[in-house]
Amino acid sequence: MTVAYWCVLLAGVLTYVAAVIAKSDRQYDNAEPRAWMEKQQGFKRRAYYAHQNSLEAFPFFAVAVLMAHQLHASQGTIDSLAIAFIVVRCIYIAAYVSNKATLRSLVWAMGMGLVLAIFFAAAKV
Repeated sequence: MTVAYWCVLLAGVLTYVAAVIAKSDRQYDNAEPRAWMEKQQGFKRRAYYAHQNSLEAFPFFAVAVLMAHQLHASQGTIDSLAIAFIVVRCIYIAAYVSNKATLRSLVWAMGMGLVLAIFFAAAKV
């Protein structure tokens, strides 16, 4: 497996890292988790929103990596962009949870730019 494929796995796992942070409470209601989550405030609510955003970003990234591989884009380019995406998404989750809105928006845009760069790497072939 390529580094980029491993990054797809990591991106999927990252979505649940944010969920674990959001649900890190002894009062967590597993019977009605979504209703309980909507009542949360502060870092737990922000972690839940980071989880949701990560789920939204994941398919776009995964498809970009798969397309780039299928179209035989430069493996080094794909791997580098995929690693950068994982780093940026880690920073995104940390920024969201710690309420750094400007940083969060900046790294979100960087992540989207990296996904587009993977698509364009595939388009150049």
